Amino acid sequence: MSRIAINCRSFLLKKYTGIGRYAHNLVRSLAAIDHENQYFLYARKGLFDLKRSLPRIAAKNFHPRLDLFGRGPKMFGGIDLYHAPSPEALPDIKGRIVVTVHDLIHRVYLQGHTAETIEQTEEHFQQIVARADKIICCSNNTRLDLQKFFTIDNSRVAVIPQGVDKKIFRVLTEQEQRSMKHALKVKGVVEPFLLFIGTIEPRKNLSNLIQAFRLLKTQKIFSGKLVVAGMKGWMQEHLASDIAAQGLEGEIVFLGYLTDEELCGLYNTAEVFVFPSFYEGFGFPILEAFNCGAAVVTSNTSSCAEVAGDAACCVNPADVKDIARGIQRILEDKDLKADLQKKARMRAQDFSFEKTARETLAVYQEVCGDRHES
Repeated sequence: MSRIAINCRSFLLKKYTGIGRYAHNLVRSLAAIDHENQYFLYARKGLFDLKRSLPRIAAKNFHPRLDLFGRGPKMFGGIDLYHAPSPEALPDIKGRIVVTVHDLIHRVYLQGHTAETIEQTEEHFQQIVARADKIICCSNNTRLDLQKFFTIDNSRVAVIPQGVDKKIFRVLTEQEQRSMKHALKVKGVVEPFLLFIGTIEPRKNLSNLIQAFRLLKTQKIFSGKLVVAGMKGWMQEHLASDIAAQGLEGEIVFLGYLTDEELCGLYNTAEVFVFPSFYEGFGFPILEAFNCGAAVVTSNTSSCAEVAGDAACCVNPADVKDIARGIQRILEDKDLKADLQKKARMRAQDFSFEKTARETLAVYQEVCGDRHES
C-alpha cells in the first residue's frame, strides 16, 4: 500500500477546461478501480474563497482536504508519491514524483502565451525534467515534443492517452435530440449549423475557421450558421471587428461556456464539428465529438491527427481553403459523412478514462516499487 497525493487545483471550479477534465476524471476512475492505496487529494484555496471546492469522492481510501496555508502535500505527513496532473512548481518532498505533461505549447507555439507565462512555464519544465521520476505524456506527439526540447531518457516517459466520459458524451435518442434542439433554440441555435468548441484564443485557430465559413457562405455551399462554444481566452479582441469586416454579423453564434450536457446536444445535432487547432497536446473535443457520432474536420498537425486516426477529415489548419474544402466534402457527400460517423464511434471505443486510470496506476506501482527497492 502506498500513500499518494494528487493536486486537484485544476477542477476546484465547476467550469474547467481540458486539464481539469483530465484530472477530475482520473481521480474518479482511480477511485473506482483502486481500493488499496491511500489517496490524499488537496488544492490551495483562500480562506474566504467560496467559489472553489474539492470533489466529493465516496471511496474510503480517498481523503480530500483544502490547503488553506500553502503547506502542499506535506500537510498529510509522509507521502510515497506525489502526482502533479499538470506542470507546476514541484513541492519539496522526499517521495517519488509523477507529472503529467499535456503539451509543449510554450515551446512550440510561442504566440499563444505572454512572455511572463512562457518564462514561468519553462522554469516548471526545467524542474520537472530534473526531478520527476516519471513523466506521463497524453499523446505520442507530446512525448516527441518533450524529447525534442529536453534531454530525457525514454524510460522516464510513459504515453497514456486520455479518455472520454461516455455516460455524458454519447449518441442521443431521437426524443433526447428533439428535447435538446428545443433547449438550444432558446440560445439562438437552429439547424443547420457548423460547430466549434474550445477556448477562444489564437492557438485554436478560430480566425481561419471564420474565413473558411465565409467562403462556404459566399459560394452558397452552406446556408446555416457557425456556432462557437467556449470560454474567452486571450488575444482575440479583434474577432468582433473581423466578423463585421467579413459581413458575418448575425451569422456566428457565440454561446460561451456550456454544460457537458449542452455540449453533447451540440455535437449530436451539428452538420459538421470543425476543430482546426494549430496545436493540441491531446484534443478532448475530437473524442467527445466522436463518441456523439459527429462528422469531424480537424487539423493534420500535432496530436489532432494522432487522436483522429482515419475517423475524421484532416486538413491544413493554416490553409483557409483547405479547411473550407474539408467541410464542403462532408456537407456534399452523404456517404462520406456516414462513413466518418461510423468510424468516429469505433475510434472512440479505443479511449476511456478507466483505461487511463489503469495505466496511470501501473506507473504509480512502478515508481513506488522502485522506491521500496532502493
